[in-house]
Amino acid sequence: MSDFFEQVEMIASRSKVAERQALTEEATKTSVILPFLQTLGFDVFNLDEVVPEFVADVGTKKGEKVDFAVKIDGKIAMLLEAKPATTKLGDVQFNQLFRYFSVTEARLAILTNGLEAWFFSDTDEPNKMDKKPFFKFDFQSHDRAQVEELARFQKNSFAIDAIVEAASNLKYTRAAASYLKGQLEEPEDEFVRLVGKQIHDGSVTKNVLEQLRPAIQSALDEIIRDRIQDKLSITFNGDKRPSPEPREPSSKDEASSDDGIDTTEDEIAGHMIVRAIAAKHVPIERVTIRDAKSYCAILMDDNNRKPICRLYFNSQTTRHLGIFDSEKQETKHKIEGPADLYRFADDIEKAVLAYSS
Repeated sequence: MSDFFEQVEMIASRSKVAERQALTEEATKTSVILPFLQTLGFDVFNLDEVVPEFVADVGTKKGEKVDFAVKIDGKIAMLLEAKPATTKLGDVQFNQLFRYFSVTEARLAILTNGLEAWFFSDTDEPNKMDKKPFFKFDFQSHDRAQVEELARFQKNSFAIDAIVEAASNLKYTRAAASYLKGQLEEPEDEFVRLVGKQIHDGSVTKNVLEQLRPAIQSALDEIIRDRIQDKLSITFNGDKRPSPEPREPSSKDEASSDDGIDTTEDEIAGHMIVRAIAAKHVPIERVTIRDAKSYCAILMDDNNRKPICRLYFNSQTTRHLGIFDSEKQETKHKIEGPADLYRFADDIEKAVLAYSS
C-alpha cells in the first residue's frame, strides 16, 4: 500500500502542473489521466487493457466515442471520460458517458479533468448510470482514508460487486451526513418535531416547536463537542512518551522568561483542540504551538511558513481566532474561548490538509 500512496502523490504533483499548464483535453490526458490509469495498475499501451476513443453504436447515434474503455480479462470494467483541466466537473454534461454505460457491460464510470475524478455506478437502477457520483477523489487535496478508498479500483484487487456494494453504502452515508449537517446548522420543523416527541409531554405545537429548536440545536453542538473531546482524551492518553528529565534553567531560558510572553491555559487548551481536530489527518506531534506577544501561533511542523491558525487571546475583553486559507491569507473571527474552535473545525482541517504531505 505504501507504494500506491507514493504513486498517488506523484499524480498529485502532476495535477498541480496540469492546472497551470494543460489547456487542452489531450494535454490533460497525457499529463495526468494516463499516469492515473497506470497508477491503478493498467497498461495504457496495451489495447487489451486500455482502449482509447472507444466506439459503440448507441441507438440511432452511430460512431460516438468515449475517451477510454478499461478492460479486465477481456471485459469492459470501466468507462472513462476526460475533460480539460480548465473545465469544472460540476458544469460538465456527461450524456455520452451515461449512454455508453447502458450499452456496455461496464458497471463503473469515471469522469475526470485531471484535478478530480468522479466515480459513478448503477446503485439506483441496474445498468443505468447514477446521476450523482458515489465517490469523488481530489488529486491535490485528499487524506489517507480517501487514498485507501481509491485503492479499491486497482486492477489487481478490482472486485466490481464489492465496489458497487461500497458505492451504495457511501451514497447513503453521505446523504445522511449531509442531512444531519443541515439539521445541525438549522434544524427543520420535522426534525425538531421528531425529537420533540421524545422529550416533551403533550402536543408539539408551533410555540413549543420554537422553544425546542434552540435547545435541540445546542444539544447537537454538545454531542459533537463531547465526541471531539473523547477523541482528544484518547489521543493524549495514548501518548506514552516519557516526560523530559528536569534540568536547570539556562541563561537563555532566563532571558526568554522576561520577554513578556506568557502562554496561558486557554492557549494551551486551544492547541490541544486543534491537535484533536487534526488527529484524523496527521500525527498530532506535527501540530505545534509557538507563542508571541500579540498572538499564539498554531503551526504545522513548527514551521512559521505553515500556519494553521492564530489565537488572539491576550485581550481582557475580546478574543479572536485567525484562520488561514489556501493562499495563506488570514481571516479573523470573534470567539468566546477555546471551545469555539470546534465551530471552525472544517477550516482548520483544510489548513492541515494543505500541509499534510
